[in-house]
Amino acid sequence: MTERRHLLIVEDDEAFARTLKRSFERRGYAVEVAHGPEEMDAILPTFRPGYAVVDLKLGAASGLACVQTLRAADAMMRIVVLTGFASIATAVEAIKLGASYYLAKPSNTDDIEAAFERAEGNAEAPLDARPSSIKTVEWEHIHQTLVETGFNISETARRLGMHRRTLARKLEKRQIR
Repeated sequence: MTERRHLLIVEDDEAFARTLKRSFERRGYAVEVAHGPEEMDAILPTFRPGYAVVDLKLGAASGLACVQTLRAADAMMRIVVLTGFASIATAVEAIKLGASYYLAKPSNTDDIEAAFERAEGNAEAPLDARPSSIKTVEWEHIHQTLVETGFNISETARRLGMHRRTLARKLEKRQIR
């Protein structure tokens, strides 16, 4: 490979970010890591990535804002969003904001690199005929409301008509990453 590919990883889990960085460096990428939106903003003026991996939940911040910033910096950048809980709502928002692909964790370097290469949608993709369970529908509704409130737990609980502690317990059972 004559030209190094530049990759920005925006991930608040330091161990996971370190593992991804080493793995992509072995594949010939020049890699920078940001652990949140502020670090990403500090890196962008001096590092021009062609690729980015963004965690959906960055502590109290949303990775969706990072996707929007990265897309504004370079409309051709290949952006993959990773999350510990994939929901239809956040997948749609991520794609609308400019992500190229959306992957559920755990994803490895092979999955992410393959996602970088997927430039077009697949009209032949099989349709899942299995209906969603009540728990899945509930979780997707909770997650959609979280996205709408900027991951504000108190406001999400208010909109859902449930006690904040009840929502916190539900979120503890299925971590958003």
